[in-house]
Amino acid sequence: MLKRIFAISKKEIRQLKRDTRMMFVLFVFPVVLLALFGYAISFDVRHIKLAVLDKDKSEMSRDFINSLLSSEYFDMTGYLYSDNEIKEYLDLHKAQAVLVLPEDFSKELSRGNEGILQIIIDGVNGNTASIILNYMNIAAISYSNNYLDETTAAAGITINPAIQLEPLFWYNPSLNSTYFLLPGLIAMILIITAVVSISLSIVREKERGTMEQIFVSPVSTIELLIGKTFPYTIIALLIAGLILLAGYILFDITMKGNYLLLLLTTLLFLFASLNLGIFVSSVSETQQVAFQIATLVSLLPSVILSGFIFPIESMPAAIQVLSNITPAKFYIVILRGILLKGVGLEAFWEQTIYLLLFALFFLTLSTIKNKKARTV
Repeated sequence: MLKRIFAISKKEIRQLKRDTRMMFVLFVFPVVLLALFGYAISFDVRHIKLAVLDKDKSEMSRDFINSLLSSEYFDMTGYLYSDNEIKEYLDLHKAQAVLVLPEDFSKELSRGNEGILQIIIDGVNGNTASIILNYMNIAAISYSNNYLDETTAAAGITINPAIQLEPLFWYNPSLNSTYFLLPGLIAMILIITAVVSISLSIVREKERGTMEQIFVSPVSTIELLIGKTFPYTIIALLIAGLILLAGYILFDITMKGNYLLLLLTTLLFLFASLNLGIFVSSVSETQQVAFQIATLVSLLPSVILSGFIFPIESMPAAIQVLSNITPAKFYIVILRGILLKGVGLEAFWEQTIYLLLFALFFLTLSTIKNKKARTV
């Protein structure tokens, strides 16, 4: 049995070595995809285009504006001189937000009253608009606290706040969204690579007519499937290592967990993904159809339903159930636990069991389907 499996694997490796374009795609495409997604997809909002209508024109109003521009979050795009200019700046996207300081801003603060500010935000992108509002709230609170401290200190008065919050962020202290997205990118790249490559490999045998020769040989169905998947498992592991190295070089992502645990869970995920690809090949007769189906069942669910970008907890109950169709959902939980938190198996044993059940389910379906094909 081992000799037959080795023979099938050896044959597959020789075919891959001849197909230089496929080898190029397998090893270069994942790194390029990681770089593109890693730099392009980000939840961090910086360099917000801000326009200012300063009706107060006081030292205090200028001080507040400078406090905003001293950070990397706001970039000044223009000073306005009338309310009529606000609509033009927002309509033509010259600014994402317009800050309006009223004429009595500094006077009210000096009297000990509230200084009212108005922020007009382009709300087309609701998520970005909410982030801009949060940034402005934090800036206003910070400036207000500093002003209060200076005022009370000048009067010889010390005021201690009744409650003071001291935030402490674990696992991602800089709140860099790339750290959150990278595990999802790894899962997406691996599942696409595994499903597409193995499905095209088997369907290629059908198109060339060599599958019939294999069927009349002593090789059993399970030996054929294992022999076919073994080379792609090794290649996928190399790709996983390449992606982790690229993540370290490009985004300074370091592994906090156990390397052996990462290897074993990655093998399990690849086992599930490759069996999904085998099932795709069993229901496809041409490489074109296999590629389309493989892309559909791997790419879309891993992006939309895996929790890679959109939180599963925020989805409707029916969609949360549907999200179980992709193994990437569970592998992402494992990756985030090992890479970012450094936790052990006790934190994601349920996801590990699901991956095993997923792999066995599609391996069984593929074996049954291929046995029927042999008897036809």
